[in-house]
Amino acid sequence: MRNIWVICRKELNSYFVSPVAYLLLTMFAIIFGFFFWNAVQYFNAASLQSQMSGQATPMSVNEYVIRPLLSNISVVGLFFIPMITMRLFAEEKRMGTIELLTTSPIHDVEIIIGKWLSALMLYGVMLLFSAVNFAFLFRYGNPDWKPLAIGYLGLLLQAGGLLAIGTFISTLTKNQIIAGAATFGVCLLLWVLEWVSGYETAPWAKVLAYFSVITHYDSFSKGVLDTKDAIYYASMIFLGLFLTSRSMESLRWRS
Repeated sequence: MRNIWVICRKELNSYFVSPVAYLLLTMFAIIFGFFFWNAVQYFNAASLQSQMSGQATPMSVNEYVIRPLLSNISVVGLFFIPMITMRLFAEEKRMGTIELLTTSPIHDVEIIIGKWLSALMLYGVMLLFSAVNFAFLFRYGNPDWKPLAIGYLGLLLQAGGLLAIGTFISTLTKNQIIAGAATFGVCLLLWVLEWVSGYETAPWAKVLAYFSVITHYDSFSKGVLDTKDAIYYASMIFLGLFLTSRSMESLRWRS
């Protein structure tokens, strides 16, 4: 456990001693800030219109603001996750330090989990930036906090799975751009698999739709904690890290 934390802290330091982390956090804050402002403005306009039309039931902040914003975060993550994972092992291979890792007494699993955990923690910091915006809703409105908490849990689980896949892809090349592009392509494919169910009802289409990451996030965005969705993301994390360990074994053997 100590070695995992050492690797994780080393990777986090490498993010923040370079402009990478600050650029990602700044861009995420700007993009999500715009989404938040737009959602609140739409909610205010729609609420005013419903009041003027005599609608007695007030509009739900969770339904019209929080849920769409959580879905927006999930979409934005498709672009930021490849930027986080592309350097994890590709940079080590480019710099020639991968041999030091593979021949060190630290177990491969500790290296992999440490690097993956650092990426997940950086993504968690990005989510904290979005939480600052939601704090205004609780200051001036009365939303339900439980669906928001469950939605954030889903975002972390979804990101954990995609980050694990990105970590594996980063072991396959020493070019960060290739690693980032390949990770984005895989993440996007896992996202759009759900579209097949919109026009096809065959068993194979249902199987493809089941493997879509957005299919399993839908219940989280509604504030529903479904065990099968949590198991899906946990399985994705395990698969991504397992493939990474197999790739690391081949690197260690070649070293």
